[in-house]
Amino acid sequence: MSVKDRIAQGKFIITAEIGPPKGKETAKVLATAQGLLPYVDAVNVTDLQSAVMRLGSLAICILLRQRGIEPIMQVACRDRNRLALQSDILSAAAHGISNILILTGDHPVLGDHPDAKPVFDLDSVQLLEVAKKLEEGFDMQGNKLEGEPPHFYKGAVVNPGAKPLEPQILKMEKKIEAGAEFFQTQGVYDIKVFEHFIHKTRHLKVPILAGIIPLKSDAMARYINKNLAGVSVPDALIRQMQEAQNKAQESIVIASSLIKELKGMCQGIHLMALGWERFIPEILASAEIQRK
Repeated sequence: MSVKDRIAQGKFIITAEIGPPKGKETAKVLATAQGLLPYVDAVNVTDLQSAVMRLGSLAICILLRQRGIEPIMQVACRDRNRLALQSDILSAAAHGISNILILTGDHPVLGDHPDAKPVFDLDSVQLLEVAKKLEEGFDMQGNKLEGEPPHFYKGAVVNPGAKPLEPQILKMEKKIEAGAEFFQTQGVYDIKVFEHFIHKTRHLKVPILAGIIPLKSDAMARYINKNLAGVSVPDALIRQMQEAQNKAQESIVIASSLIKELKGMCQGIHLMALGWERFIPEILASAEIQRK
């Protein structure tokens, strides 16, 4: 059963994020994805995350699908103009990849090629509109596509901890109008902040997958607070990580506790383990989450 069907049936969804390698060797990332298969509904593949040059999301998504793993292909607007963006999502459809997560993307100055020229020909709202138009059988210019049009399950991103929150909600509304069918959030560490966000967006009636980024150390938590806009790790969690004898086990405790509190407020969890994918099964078991 596809992610779209599971969400439509009201099931609680688990997705996990993986990053393509910085090179052509895919065995390790595919083994990671294969190991996640019993525990997640889909594997979300990043698109040059943090503006760092890597193997493309489309290539990994094709390989995942060949192995029976449902992919969600991230598509960032940063690096391609409207011609290439349309071509890439049509290419995904040609390979049977229907789940796409559309985001604007970080500026290249933040990545490993800071001199790269940003494109940003379209933003995430515009690309959602383009994907919807492709589904209707036309390209962005109104030219008719050949054959059967593609069908996508279109996702977008939102930051529930943004301050002020109102612009994020307005952007969500625009994304829904443009065709977004589900949302994936930035990392959540403060339950009250997320609860407020859900209260403010309840009228939108759209599936939301809450983002979970397991903490690896108190230093990571402080880095997040300093550098990740709209994401705040409470002092209590920083102290908890600082005092922990076993950082990995404490990270599992914190992540699973957050999931337990969040699962009544959203329709799923998106795990961004950042190299700690091996702990995802234990996190989900501790959170009493099982695929049904």
